[in-house]
Amino acid sequence: MALVAGHPDWEIESDTMARTFVFADFGAAMGFVTKVALAAERLDHHPDIDIRWNKVTLRLSTHSAGTLTGLDRTLAAACDGFVAGDRE
Repeated sequence: MALVAGHPDWEIESDTMARTFVFADFGAAMGFVTKVALAAERLDHHPDIDIRWNKVTLRLSTHSAGTLTGLDRTLAAACDGFVAGDRE
C-alpha cells in the first residue's frame, strides 16, 4: 500500500503496478519510452511496455522476488518525473 500512496496514478494488479501515460502524439510517446529505457538500463530493472500510438502502458514487477520491491518504486518515481508538469 505504501507503493500506491507514493504513486497514486499507478494501479496495483496482483504482483505488478501499472500506469498508462497519454501523450500528444506518437513521437512524444516514443520520446518517453526512450527515457524509460535508459532509466531501466541504469537500474537493471526492465518494465513491460505496451505502446499504442500516443499511449504507453508500463507494468512493473520484480519477477525474481515474485512481488513489488524498491526497484519498482524507484522506476515508477523516475517515470512519473519524466511527465511531471505535463499532466495528462
